[in-house]
Amino acid sequence: MLGLKIFLGIVGQAALLASCSNVNYPDESTVIRSPKRWLSLPPTPSLPGSGKGNYAEINNIQLWYDTFGPSNTHHSPIIFLHGGLGNSDYFGNQVRFFEGKGFKIVTVDSRGHGRSTTDFNIPIGYDLMSDDCKSSDHTTSVEIKPAGLKVVALLDHLKISKASFVGWSDGAINALNIAAKHPDRVDKVFAFAANYNPSGVMDTTLSPVFNTYVNRTIAEYGRLSPHPDRYEEFLNQIMKMWQEQPNWTESFFTTINAMSVWIVDADHEEAVYRSQQDDMARWLPDAGQLLLPQVSHFAFIQDPDTFNAMLWSFLGRG
Repeated sequence: MLGLKIFLGIVGQAALLASCSNVNYPDESTVIRSPKRWLSLPPTPSLPGSGKGNYAEINNIQLWYDTFGPSNTHHSPIIFLHGGLGNSDYFGNQVRFFEGKGFKIVTVDSRGHGRSTTDFNIPIGYDLMSDDCKSSDHTTSVEIKPAGLKVVALLDHLKISKASFVGWSDGAINALNIAAKHPDRVDKVFAFAANYNPSGVMDTTLSPVFNTYVNRTIAEYGRLSPHPDRYEEFLNQIMKMWQEQPNWTESFFTTINAMSVWIVDADHEEAVYRSQQDDMARWLPDAGQLLLPQVSHFAFIQDPDTFNAMLWSFLGRG
C-alpha cells in the first residue's frame, strides 16, 4: 500500500526496533491532533479485556485471535481484518460498539502482523493470508496443510459456519478474496479502502498522516511481535506483495454475492485512488457504495462514531 520512497524510509528505520519495546505506549510522537479529522491520527485503541487472546496453529504458523461477545446471537459473527503493517487493536472502538450490541466478534492478527507468527521461507500474499482462514473442522489447534483445503480454517477452529467480514485496506482485500473464493462462508462484507490492482495505490509519501502511521507500526511491531528482531524480513515480504498484488479484473468478482457487500472509502483517502472503489462498485452493481465524510484511510479511529453508525446500518439489518 506504500510508495517506494516510504518503503526505503521504513527499512532505514528498522534499526529503531531494538529500542521500540521500551518506549512508553502510546508514543505521542506518533499521534497527530488536528481539528480536521482527515489530517489527524488518534492513538491506537486497545481491545476490550486483557488483550491476551489465543493462538491457533494454522498453515504452520501461530495465528493470534481473540473473541468477544456472546456465544449465541441471531446475528452472524463479525470477523475484523486489519490493514497492512497494523494489528487488531486498530478496531478496538468497533469491537466495543458491536460487543455492546450483542454480536459475537473475532479479531485476527494477519500472519506476520501483530502477535501472529509467519514462516519467513514462504512469501506473504493475499491468497496465503486468506488461506490462513482455511482449515479442517478440528476444534483444537492443528497443523494445517494449505493445498486442497476449501473451507475457512479459523472459522472452523471456532465452529463458525458463516460470518460477516469487516476489512480495512489489506484486510478489505482479504475479505473480498474470501467472499469470491468461499461465498458459502460469507454473510456480509464491509470492504473499507481496498484496491484491486497495485496501480490503484497512491504515493503515500505525500501524506504526513500515513508516514506517522508507518512509524507507529514499527514501534507496535517491536512491542507485539513474537519475532521483533525480524522486521526487515517481514517488511520486505509485505513490500513485494504490495508491488505485485492483487491483480483482479471484473471476472474475479462474479462469484461474490453483491447484495451482501458494501464498497467503502473516505472522501480524503490518501492511499487508494477512488477509481478503484468506483470500478469495484460497477463490477458489483448490486453492492452498496459508501463514501465516509471528512476522514481518510484511518476513518475508524478518526471518526469512530460515524464509522460505527455506518457499520451498524449495514450489519445490524436482519
